[in-house]
Amino acid sequence: MMRSRRIILFFVSMTALLIGWQMLVNFGNFPRFILPSPGDVLKRFFEVVQDGSLMRHIATTLKEVISGLALGVSFATVLGYLIAKSRSIERLLAPYIVASQSVPLVAIAPLLVIWFGPGLISKVLIAALIVFFPVLVNTVVGVRAVPEDLHALMRSLQATRWQTLRMLEIPAALPVFFGGLRVGATLAVIGAVVGEFVGADSGLGFLINVGRGLYDTALVFVAVFVLISIALILYGLVVGLEVRLLAWQRRAED
Repeated sequence: MMRSRRIILFFVSMTALLIGWQMLVNFGNFPRFILPSPGDVLKRFFEVVQDGSLMRHIATTLKEVISGLALGVSFATVLGYLIAKSRSIERLLAPYIVASQSVPLVAIAPLLVIWFGPGLISKVLIAALIVFFPVLVNTVVGVRAVPEDLHALMRSLQATRWQTLRMLEIPAALPVFFGGLRVGATLAVIGAVVGEFVGADSGLGFLINVGRGLYDTALVFVAVFVLISIALILYGLVVGLEVRLLAWQRRAED
């Protein structure tokens, strides 16, 4: 019943948004290059689908997003665990990690494109950089939130370090870790698009640049809506994975 209600509310809100958008176009009398109507955007969407260009750009951006997300999450998880277990590593690396986050991504992106070229590698690194920090912080918080009493229990049972990691620390840290992963999944899309803005010959960011240069605002809207859809799908996949892996927690609470 609640799922049906959420679906109904989603369609109602989307319908209201489209009606309001169309009314704004009609009564504002905006030219199409300023604000196209929903019909114009839908027509442009079918045009780029039929000529195959949209699918090609989506494939490029998806490859960058997924690769950057995987790289950023992997590196942040390993480093976050090491920092959580060692204050010395934290004191050594914390200034550099914080400093890396104080520099805007748009300032780093051109350097990465210069160093690694306008191809896939630079976009993956940009996406990984923007994913890295929230996942790292949540990993550290999640691992350190494990109660010391449970660690003492594992030691009394003579558990190995691997057994403690697998049976205690990973399950206990997962709820906090998934909070960072949710944020990282959406930020990876932003990172890939920023890289494509700086230098690319394909991808949805490149498509937005093309539309902007040609005053094809409908094409810009198409690319933006596809990016939103990708971010929502990734977020939903993370939530689904979280529900599946944390089913034991809900059973324990019940």
